[in-house]
Amino acid sequence: MRFEFATTTRIVFGAGVLKEAGTLAAKMGRCALVVIGSTASRAQPLLDDLDKYDLKSVIFSVDHEPTVETVRQGVEFGRREKCEMVIGFGGGSVLDTAKAVSVLLTNPGDIFDYLEIIGSAMPFTERSAPTIAIPTTSGTGSEVTRNAVLASPEHKIKVSMRTSLMLPRLALVDPRLTYGVPPAVTASTGLDALTQVLEPYVSSQANPLIDAVCREAMIRAARSLRRTYENGEDAEARYDMALVSLFGGLALANAGLGVVHGFAGPIGGMFDAPHGVVCASILPHAIEMNVRALKERSPTSPYLRRYNEIGQFLTGDPDAGASHAVSWIQSLCQAMHVPPLSKYGMTDQDIPVLVEKAAKASSMKANPIHLTAEEMIEILRNAR
Repeated sequence: MRFEFATTTRIVFGAGVLKEAGTLAAKMGRCALVVIGSTASRAQPLLDDLDKYDLKSVIFSVDHEPTVETVRQGVEFGRREKCEMVIGFGGGSVLDTAKAVSVLLTNPGDIFDYLEIIGSAMPFTERSAPTIAIPTTSGTGSEVTRNAVLASPEHKIKVSMRTSLMLPRLALVDPRLTYGVPPAVTASTGLDALTQVLEPYVSSQANPLIDAVCREAMIRAARSLRRTYENGEDAEARYDMALVSLFGGLALANAGLGVVHGFAGPIGGMFDAPHGVVCASILPHAIEMNVRALKERSPTSPYLRRYNEIGQFLTGDPDAGASHAVSWIQSLCQAMHVPPLSKYGMTDQDIPVLVEKAAKASSMKANPIHLTAEEMIEILRNAR
């Protein structure tokens, strides 16, 4: 079996590793574009450490999910300030912005030259500016992925820029940075992380290396996701979920995702709904539909066994099956107060458009079986 594995050049993981940022950044340049979220005070320890090594820090704040225009502004700002490297300090939105800005700093043309679906999807030719990714939530695994998800409000869709040249030079993953994350954000990001280790395990592009990563991550998520929601200061649980997020990034970057993320992009583009909540709302219904379709059209498929294994990983019961995975996820979503998609304005009238958009999404290519339009409609109706 031939497969490839590409990831960030270096990963440094552990409680307290943020204090190594300055010495590691000093090897990459003297002026850093530091992309942060809306709360500048959270980044102060990082900025102080950079200052200790006489590094110039130029702040670019992102207080929402990144749009095409956000990235354009970041590139213009970085060029104007003559930044030599980019440091992303925040959640998935911040890290995706940092990666997109860094690769556009070194490649010519406009952002639409490189975007999928709504752009020309041209290949990048130059490696991005040196980038350090420091996640402060446990969700997207963006610190080790080769894409950046960007919203285009005028097209009402989220799309990706994708290239291995975008991979950061360094991922600095410090679980302590997630301790202060509120329960609702912990739930949304954690459920995204869970989805991103579950879908690659049944991906049509799965491979033995990713299998091992996903198995370990699902077991850790099963024992720790709810604990982080109930007690954000639980050090062991936060450590586990930081690993789950990291492993999810490794998995999706090298094995793809599936129908859940196929829907998540279009839904996120049309409605103001947290990405992890969208994934969690769809996930149990997607599992049920994939299993049903496999049993009907591919009853000897090895993916049926894998869905049963997911039930075993999540419940800890060696006799569990796919239906137990569905029940476990639904119970977790109820405990974490995950609302249906209708709360964000989605109606039955929106479903045909969402299905049409999802069918074109790159994530759909890795779903374990091709789903019909009718099957995709049923998934969304059940999630609504």
